[in-house]
Amino acid sequence: MDFSKLFSLEGRIALVTGGSRGIGKMIVEGLLAAGAEKVYIVARKKEQVDATSAELGDKVIGLVGDLSQMDGIQALADELSSREDRLDLLVNNAGAAWGEPFEDFSEAGWAKTMDLNLKTPFFLTQKLLPLLKAAASAERPAKVLMIASIDGMKSNPWPTYPYQASKAGLIHLTRRMAAELIQHGIVVNGIGPGAFPSDMNRAARDNADKVERGIPSHRVGVTEDMAGGAIYLLSRAGDYVVGTTIPIDGGVVNANIGAGNFVDPSGE
Repeated sequence: MDFSKLFSLEGRIALVTGGSRGIGKMIVEGLLAAGAEKVYIVARKKEQVDATSAELGDKVIGLVGDLSQMDGIQALADELSSREDRLDLLVNNAGAAWGEPFEDFSEAGWAKTMDLNLKTPFFLTQKLLPLLKAAASAERPAKVLMIASIDGMKSNPWPTYPYQASKAGLIHLTRRMAAELIQHGIVVNGIGPGAFPSDMNRAARDNADKVERGIPSHRVGVTEDMAGGAIYLLSRAGDYVVGTTIPIDGGVVNANIGAGNFVDPSGE
């Protein structure tokens, strides 16, 4: 075993959905640092895709697409298949959140969130299966990484009902798809991000000093945290981890003792 290459992604071809900003961009930066040969990113807004591709260099190839509908999913699969004969790494990161009061929650908000967060990862992986199979071998499996959320592992007080439900569903879907695809030499795992600054998590971006008070590690996440988790699961180091979603959250899920669930043994 050459331990110097345990976390290497040298020679890998990757696709990161929603890779132009936020957590997706953090993962792209990690893939590049680990030596990925080529990283495709896809998002809806061309200006963001172009800006990120220009910023991160020639190994990043930007594609524009709307993955919320089946025709957009198929179009991306067709475009990638026209460019590559294999896909080593697929990161299903694109997602949406929607919040409204319970009494007023709209079907449009529900459908948009559930489709992009849960339907899209399933069908995009399905459409890209031939490319993933072409890359997979016993010695070097192909990898699929689902980006879930700690909101799928625990409840939060915000009225983002389909977001929380879709992320919980994605965690279970990760287990089921892992069981299906491991027979083809494709390893499926997930990450459950906590508070990382992004356009979706504006609280962590704009009010980190307040957010970190509820985090056992006393800080919000940074690029190295997200990139490190992704590299671990996507590299040789994570080959024997199958169907697992790892929270990367500073301890919120597993090390957080809040007022609502802590009983003082003194009775005070």
